[in-house]
Amino acid sequence: MTQEAAAPLERVQNPSQSATRPADQPIDPHSREQFQSLILDHSSNPLNFGKLVEPHSTGFGENRVCGDRCRIFLRVANNRIEAIRFVGTGCAISMASASMMTRIVDGLELPETEILIDRVRLLFTDRAVEADDTWGDLKSLVGVRDFPPRVKCASLPWHTLRAALRSATETVTTE
Repeated sequence: MTQEAAAPLERVQNPSQSATRPADQPIDPHSREQFQSLILDHSSNPLNFGKLVEPHSTGFGENRVCGDRCRIFLRVANNRIEAIRFVGTGCAISMASASMMTRIVDGLELPETEILIDRVRLLFTDRAVEADDTWGDLKSLVGVRDFPPRVKCASLPWHTLRAALRSATETVTTE
């Protein structure tokens, strides 16, 4: 992996954190129950949930099969995500992915964010991508690889983020 491709993951390597679990509480990499709990925690207590006042850009996406809907609000300054928030409805996987995503990309430079979006897509779909501790909370979503319809749920916020970065006006779908 090139240093440029690895740079966005430096942001993910911080200990896992959600609205109700302290950042210094480690995740057991072999605990399916802990991963499920982490997903439920992020979906029930999402980080950065709500509208952003005066966003520079927004994106809207939906997964018609599952019923997930996601709107991303961005404020960008100096080629960096200055603020990000989201609103949406949907399954636990979609909401948890959006919550995790907003924490990870807040403050990233735009080129780093684009690289990370591509890497996350591979994490969700390619078994050759190792789901190690560098992925932080996102590691809990790697199980979607075994359930293709759930890949769409987990990836919807990331596709919607890309649309917001590009100021796309059309609705993003996972179809």
